[in-house]
Amino acid sequence: MEWLSPSCLPIVVLLMHCSLCLAVTVTTTRHKVEVHEFADAELSCQFNTERENNPRIEWKKKGQDVSFVYYDGHFKGPFEGRATIQGATVTLRRVTQKDAGEYRCEISAPLDSVSLAETNITLRVLVPPHTPHCEIPSSAVTGSVVQLRCRDHQSIPPATYSWYKNNQQLPPPRNANASYLIDKHNGMLEFKAVSKDDSGQYRCLASNGVGSPKMCDGNHMSIEDVSVVAVVAAVVVCLLLVAVASGVMLLHRNGFFSRHRGRSNVNYVPPPQEVQPQDFKHTQSFML
Repeated sequence: MEWLSPSCLPIVVLLMHCSLCLAVTVTTTRHKVEVHEFADAELSCQFNTERENNPRIEWKKKGQDVSFVYYDGHFKGPFEGRATIQGATVTLRRVTQKDAGEYRCEISAPLDSVSLAETNITLRVLVPPHTPHCEIPSSAVTGSVVQLRCRDHQSIPPATYSWYKNNQQLPPPRNANASYLIDKHNGMLEFKAVSKDDSGQYRCLASNGVGSPKMCDGNHMSIEDVSVVAVVAAVVVCLLLVAVASGVMLLHRNGFFSRHRGRSNVNYVPPPQEVQPQDFKHTQSFML
């Protein structure tokens, strides 16, 4: 038997050490997957074992509770019949918002020194804009503050908004002195003080880079001047009502509406009269 040379001892020690550190490894090509709604989503999972030839593959989905996607060689729950697996890579068919979330691929190799490894994948399902809901007043008075609102609650990522007046896009305000403000994130168009020039047909467009933008039907907003005659008439009517009410209160306070008007003491009750004994009168004479 030949003895190993001293120069070979480090290599032998390293090989012996590595033989004790055999472990299963798991990787993925994409930790974040984004697909359009109703498209297919591929969740990649590759693994490598040192000793185990028949590792156990499990897929789980995180949420309020952790649920099984693939277990014991079969897909579970809502994934049954609409998912396939190749190696450890899973493909989900026609994904919806219910499929969005964080998934975990777990590989168990009992014969390896480190017998369990995993990798996480986040699935995001993109939804194109829907027709936004618009709130546009039909009329307003000059000088008043007016707000127009636009919102789409279903698009993912959240939509941004732009406003159109008479089919012409309103440009973003360039400074703080602009007559209106546009918040492209919450869809609000606000006029600080509307004028007759702001009358027109208003519509809102929602877009998020996924699919085609969508626009609401819109509405015509009319701006009217304040009627001076109507304001004066309203003021006169209010003054007359106040004067009449004040007069009624004054008359009532002075007893004009009292039912015992003219008596010095309305609470006076005359004392009861005394009953006088009646005189006995003879109606016939008689003799003893």
